[in-house]
Amino acid sequence: MEPLFLTLLLALFVSSVTVCLFLVFYNHRSQNSYPQPPPGTRGLPYVGESFEFLANGWKGHPEKFIFDRIAKYSSQVFKTNLLGEPAAVLCGAAGNKFLFSNENKLVEKWWPDSVNKIFPSSLQTSSKEEAKKMRKLLPLFMKPEALQRYIGIMDTVAQRQFASGWENKEQVLVFPLAKNYTFSLACRLFLSLEDPSHVARFSDPFQLLASGIISIPIDLPGTPFHRAIKASNFIRTELLAIIRQRNKDLAEGKASPTQDILSHMLLTCDENGKCMNELDIADKILGLLVGGHDTASAACTFIVKYLTELHIFTRKFTRKIKYSWNVACEVMIRISPPVQGGFREALNDFIFNGFTIPKGWKLYWSASSTHRDPVYFPEPQKFDPARFEGNGPAPYTFVPFGGGPRMCPGKEYARLEILVFMHNLVKRFKFDKLIQDEKIVVNPLPIPEKGLPVRLHPHKA
Repeated sequence: MEPLFLTLLLALFVSSVTVCLFLVFYNHRSQNSYPQPPPGTRGLPYVGESFEFLANGWKGHPEKFIFDRIAKYSSQVFKTNLLGEPAAVLCGAAGNKFLFSNENKLVEKWWPDSVNKIFPSSLQTSSKEEAKKMRKLLPLFMKPEALQRYIGIMDTVAQRQFASGWENKEQVLVFPLAKNYTFSLACRLFLSLEDPSHVARFSDPFQLLASGIISIPIDLPGTPFHRAIKASNFIRTELLAIIRQRNKDLAEGKASPTQDILSHMLLTCDENGKCMNELDIADKILGLLVGGHDTASAACTFIVKYLTELHIFTRKFTRKIKYSWNVACEVMIRISPPVQGGFREALNDFIFNGFTIPKGWKLYWSASSTHRDPVYFPEPQKFDPARFEGNGPAPYTFVPFGGGPRMCPGKEYARLEILVFMHNLVKRFKFDKLIQDEKIVVNPLPIPEKGLPVRLHPHKA
């Protein structure tokens, strides 16, 4: 009996040791095979941390949401919930590089529901396919060599805008005038639309549209999203009328196939001979008009703000194109990047910085996470255009136009319209701010709360 007992006891001991070793091995393996998700919190049900994310922008400090969490979690990646979606925010140059270099490999472009509902044709195909369409359509007009032929038109539009809105005025509001310039220019180059009354008819709704594009998609009266839906429907109706008239003019030989982006879209077909329908074209033109004027108008406004603070008004200033663009770039670092950030979606599970990002999670990159980080830009609150001399900033640190395959295709267009604005402004005036510490709000782009009122001092002939 005793040998049998000892045998059973030995077997139990061996089994226990085997189980313990298995558990230790399995636990070690699972920890290495399936790392923890990033630190962070999902916030409130459904809305997550969306209100804080958006509210920091409304208060003029969109970077606060990012830097508060980097400090809290001591991590360059954290989880959250934005606009109703589980998300990870990837920060710093490493985060930018990872997202931009893995486009269509591990991640793809993603738009919030608010965008898809404002641009309904985007629901018919994937964002990847929509991006391919646009990148086939735009190079004819957006490449630097193609844009050279539009400089004369840009200057003509600028001169008209300064003659009607700036000259013979003692005081002006800069932001509305900058928007008039960039919107009139986009209408002229994209639609060949020059009639001021026609342009004015649907310029105002664009502000309502822009304010609701990135918002919580609650379609109730009084919400930014509801106002954006109404504005987009009105603008789309106007655009459809323009598109139908252009189709008729092309058929009758009254319009040129190459006169603008609209004609190009109407006549360009895919490899199967299928052309875009009118609603699809209207949505794409609508997106181009938003992107072609909204971001540049904010940049132009802040350029004026910093020129007043630096007292750079000599007409020699605008003859130094490189320095002028360095000034514009410095503005886009500190206050007004054309985009605050962008979303992607994880195509598969992947690991970044030791943390697991599950398939389907949304990913957000923030321009402020590098633009305002002293590691990349020493004394980020100091206005210093010399940052862009020589080789300029390190790769993936200066990202006002995004990066990788999805870098903004309108980068060169924005560069030219901003430089033309600066040239026409500085050769005419010196100016002083009327509100020294005007509050900055973000809705959805940074703008001075009162529109940046300035006093003009025309140069003597």
